[in-house]
Amino acid sequence: MARGKDKQIQRREQILSRLQEAGEVTIEDLCSELGASVVTIRRDLDELEQRALLKRTRGGAMPIGPLFYEPFKKDSSFQDKIGSFAEEKRRIARRASEMISPGATVALTGGTTTTEIIRCLNTVSGITIITNTVNVAMELSSRKDIDVYVTGGHLRGNWFTLVGPLATTSASLLFADIMFLGVDGIDVGQGLTCIHPQEAEVLKLLASHSKRLVVVADSSKIGNVSKWLLCPTRDIHEIITDVAVKDEAIAPFVAMGIKVHRV
Repeated sequence: MARGKDKQIQRREQILSRLQEAGEVTIEDLCSELGASVVTIRRDLDELEQRALLKRTRGGAMPIGPLFYEPFKKDSSFQDKIGSFAEEKRRIARRASEMISPGATVALTGGTTTTEIIRCLNTVSGITIITNTVNVAMELSSRKDIDVYVTGGHLRGNWFTLVGPLATTSASLLFADIMFLGVDGIDVGQGLTCIHPQEAEVLKLLASHSKRLVVVADSSKIGNVSKWLLCPTRDIHEIITDVAVKDEAIAPFVAMGIKVHRV
């Protein structure tokens, strides 16, 4: 009986992993890949939907698209952000999620890549999330097995981030085992940068209170410099980027002792 239960858990984890990888799955493909019957896969999908981990479709399943994104469906700049390097961001996020240990406290910046990270936490439980981002909290609101702390502050509106005195005060009181930083630019000489000065202020504090700093950035961000410094390059431990980044672009980071993952 226990063996059957373990097999069921493993199969459902594989379904969630496949969904995150492909963006959508069909019952037919899952039956073929997992060697399970149609009835079994349907039961798995129904159970995962009840746990708010996916949304059933005719003949398969897709990731849950929270209702609070609905007002942005016709916003071209919002849609551009979501669509830009979408597959690369999913791969980066999956690699990042593998770095999270049970019981860890994880700090997350705002952004599309860090949002993908929380969508990869379907098989992770017993962790604590710290963020200054409203949508991260909302997407995790159904996860009773994950503690979520939000800094509070003024809602800036650009990708749901909270900034200002309340946010910085909260950030000064919080400490994390690992922080994943989404950035607008990362340059060996100029460091990690973002567009908004108030956001930089909050993230500097969170970064300084984190034991391990991991940059999650698609190849378009490598070598770029934005307006405001988050932290110097020497402070980061690892970078996760995509395979399109060139050897010469990452060589200076590697020379500094920073581990670079190309996924």
